[in-house]
Amino acid sequence: MGVTRAAGQRRRIGLLGGSFDPVHVGHLALGRAAQSALLLDEVRFIPAGIAWQKGGAAASADDRVAMLQLALAATPDWTIDHCELRRPGASYTIDTLLELRAALGPEPALVLLLGADQFRNLPTWHRFAELPLHCHLAVTQRAPRQLSDLPAALEELLAERGSDALPDTPAGRIVFFNMPPVPVSSSGIRAQLAAGQRPAELLPAGVLDYIEHNRLYLRS
Repeated sequence: MGVTRAAGQRRRIGLLGGSFDPVHVGHLALGRAAQSALLLDEVRFIPAGIAWQKGGAAASADDRVAMLQLALAATPDWTIDHCELRRPGASYTIDTLLELRAALGPEPALVLLLGADQFRNLPTWHRFAELPLHCHLAVTQRAPRQLSDLPAALEELLAERGSDALPDTPAGRIVFFNMPPVPVSSSGIRAQLAAGQRPAELLPAGVLDYIEHNRLYLRS
């Protein structure tokens, strides 16, 4: 899924974090929409170690990575970054960005991909106001307008950092991009699996077979 931009523009790396417990078609739809709209050279899927606002995952880190590998196998410029799994303690996005900057250097544009609900909840994140110092924020929207009724702290950040398009800079702006609605959630899929259902249409190729073979998400 290559992209074409003007010669000389810096590399753009999309960052999509989450528990991926399990990865589903909505995650892939977000990645495709972001890569197309923002002309991303690469999308890195970053499975959380311990998602501090959600608690522990239902599946192990090894199983979640294995399912991601199946889901991303057909898209060579989509990769898995294990940084949060290697790091002990809670997975804070600010720590991930600092680690990635140290590894990648100051030049690439890092683009943190967020759903609308995640963005609305951003003021509860650890050191959220510092995120644009290290990356751009790209937020999904399902209509040609920005979100409304945002928390005051987020309105202030958006007034300072909002942009109509992603600039050729390493970090610093908040942009919006469109994607079609994909009514699916990992928690909903886990509930279906626990009830004995087989929601194959909600899972990337090979993931349901992996779940069933390894007896994941069975009702305890």
